[in-house]
Amino acid sequence: MPDRLGVAVHGAGWVSGEHVKWFSANPHTEVRCISSRRLESAQRRRDEAGLKCDVSTDFDKVLSRKDIDIVAVCTPNHLHARETIAAAQAGKHVVIEKPVALNLDDLKAMRDAVRKAKVKTVVSFVLRWNPMFETVKALLADDAIGKVFYARVNYLHEIGPWYSGYEWARRSETSGTAMLCGGCHAADALRWFAGEVSEVTAFHCRGHRKDFEYMPTLMGTLHLANGGVGHLGASFEIEMPYSFPVELFGSKGSIRDNRIWSKSKFPGQMGWVEFPTVLPDSGAVSHHPFQGEINHFVDCILKDVESHCNLEDAVKTHELCIALDMSAEQGGKPVKLPLLT
Repeated sequence: MPDRLGVAVHGAGWVSGEHVKWFSANPHTEVRCISSRRLESAQRRRDEAGLKCDVSTDFDKVLSRKDIDIVAVCTPNHLHARETIAAAQAGKHVVIEKPVALNLDDLKAMRDAVRKAKVKTVVSFVLRWNPMFETVKALLADDAIGKVFYARVNYLHEIGPWYSGYEWARRSETSGTAMLCGGCHAADALRWFAGEVSEVTAFHCRGHRKDFEYMPTLMGTLHLANGGVGHLGASFEIEMPYSFPVELFGSKGSIRDNRIWSKSKFPGQMGWVEFPTVLPDSGAVSHHPFQGEINHFVDCILKDVESHCNLEDAVKTHELCIALDMSAEQGGKPVKLPLLT
């Protein structure tokens, strides 16, 4: 293992800045190249970070470099699958921005490529390192609310021309759907807290935004593998500030965002107990805990262990999103999971 792992950040958009920042801050990694379709974009990202690394428009050439150990795929959504496959085939460990794929064929192809290459992966469901998420996960592990039999998570956003990725985010070919593009965070959160899903039913609509090529609002109901039920929603046309409400109702208590009701843990409880923490209440990438994700991934590589948020796990989140879209397209027909074998 080299003294420091070499990193190539591929893509120079909004989210790539956080990858550059936190890989540069990790003592075990060094950003050695930033690549993009446009050289000036890569140069601007390098200069903003104050680095002296290489820049490139030739992704294949970047993958051929022996001093590159990790590739962070930060390009538009529709490119993630093919670039992850290429990086895995080149023997590179891969950080993959979400969604990792927009259809089942690409999802299976990249999963199989990573399995064959035996490289490490992490998918940027970065909210798993959000402090509120970490606290909720610890409370669940401590049996603070018992078995979760009803889970409800929503991704509610207003995406418009203010967003630098708006043009590709509103198009079906490059973004996918509301559930895949943004709602996948909610789907992953529900799985992270309540476990796997066995069946879904969903409906979608266009509330008032005609600029999206796909239906910008979707609501789904779920059968949980543990026998419980769930609700997932995603919308890009909500006229209010970004919101990511998490509600978990269990046999011994309930959690609503950063509030808990648990008489077994708080005897004599007369009202909700609120734990002060950082809430997932902003869509800005700078608000998201990329430092935790990247440090975790580097540790996984150094210790030769798999991440809890690797591609293998993320496939299940994407299957859930695709199943919801399939059900909505079929007018609410139930779809069973898993979709891939």
